[in-house]
Amino acid sequence: MADSPNCDLKSLSPLQLFERVTEQGEKVRALKAGKAPKDEIDAAVRMLLSLKLSYKTTTGQDYQAGLPPRDLVLINNGTTKEEDEDFVDPWTVQTSNAKGVDYDKLIVRFGSSKIDTDLINRIERAIGQKPHRFLRRGIFFSHRDMDQILDAYENKKSFYLYTGRGPSSQAMHVGHLIPFIFTKWLQEVFDVPLVIQLTDDEKYLWKDLTTESAYEYARENAKDIIACGFDINKTFIFSDLDYLGTSTGFYKNIVKVQKHVTFNQVKGIFGFTDSDCIGKISFPAIQAAPSFSSSFPQIFNDKENIQCLIPCAIDQDPYFRMTRDVAPRIGQPKPALLHSVFFPALQGAQTKMSASDPNSSIFLTDTPKQIKTKINKHAFSGGRDTIEEHRKYGGNCDVDVSFMYLTFFLEDDDRLEQLKQAYTSGELLTGELKKVLIETLQPLIAAHQERRKQVTDEMVKQFMTPRKLAFEF
Repeated sequence: MADSPNCDLKSLSPLQLFERVTEQGEKVRALKAGKAPKDEIDAAVRMLLSLKLSYKTTTGQDYQAGLPPRDLVLINNGTTKEEDEDFVDPWTVQTSNAKGVDYDKLIVRFGSSKIDTDLINRIERAIGQKPHRFLRRGIFFSHRDMDQILDAYENKKSFYLYTGRGPSSQAMHVGHLIPFIFTKWLQEVFDVPLVIQLTDDEKYLWKDLTTESAYEYARENAKDIIACGFDINKTFIFSDLDYLGTSTGFYKNIVKVQKHVTFNQVKGIFGFTDSDCIGKISFPAIQAAPSFSSSFPQIFNDKENIQCLIPCAIDQDPYFRMTRDVAPRIGQPKPALLHSVFFPALQGAQTKMSASDPNSSIFLTDTPKQIKTKINKHAFSGGRDTIEEHRKYGGNCDVDVSFMYLTFFLEDDDRLEQLKQAYTSGELLTGELKKVLIETLQPLIAAHQERRKQVTDEMVKQFMTPRKLAFEF
């Protein structure tokens, strides 16, 4: 007998409907492959047709496998004006709202699940310690199948972590640290392997770079990543330009993904056009491949059933929606995801920080003086125009970049709340709040720079050498 919908289909978002159709299609294929009774197959097919009809009614589009609804990246904030819409894809984040992207609407539109108090409490019980501040403060706010990861962990079944970095410049900024800070914590509390992909091939395809420059940026970025404190016995960092030519398992998975995703699908998901080079069109399969343990036979002993957990910013989700759609069709488990908010530019939360604009970012190479100057000169303020008005009406922490940055980097919850109350009441002035941020970031970046000095070329080589890690599979 076919599954009945768990809720009214009209209440589902376009992407949730899309995923329901996909799941039901997988069920029909499994029933047919297992030679199930005809009435059971027929009931499942009827449910599939019903879901497809609901999908078309809701979206105005016919369901196409691997091609989510076309408007996924456009989030209307309740108005009809184009300038009031958020736009999110893997390369561009734009919003007219000084508070930043509306993440609640993004969850609905992308069809992911909110990281709520129940999930955070479950993580705390599983690991036996206080959750990371990024979880406590909603910086990692959305997930796909994190409950499955916790089920596996509680049943002594292993999983692994995968995150990455697109090396578009020699120096990284503080926003680039967010996924690595959190991934390091996840690796420590769950004690699992980690693979870190450096997509130097992507940057060569999208940027005006030579392959040599892209690879050199990857190695330099690897030093900053290693300086975050990752355990060399549990972590493999790889460059696509380097590793792809040496791993048959990795390339086989790329080819499998490529076979199951059409040109029409990648155009719909990523917005590619007929004038884009074929390298861009095929690249999503390369970012998908590390989601499968068989891409790393030296680590997982050729096992294909080990689930992957990917901490990343929400703009990378299109890659992994595609991956999750393909995975069952190539006999692989779907990767789980943890999504973070975007790290705002100094000038405000309307866009992400840019490695190409030195004044939009605090770089990991900045001196204490540069950090102080950038924050004082460029950090967008939520304060009032005059001291008198500020004392009377208070500041707005929702748009103040200095407070946003402290939310990421100030560990003490009580101190953060005190600052929020003082700034909102007008007791604390903008200059004083900026001073707190300067005093928080200066030692943090100085400590990172000191650790980076200790990272040698030989250490980078060791991290990037394919090898067995300290785990048995």
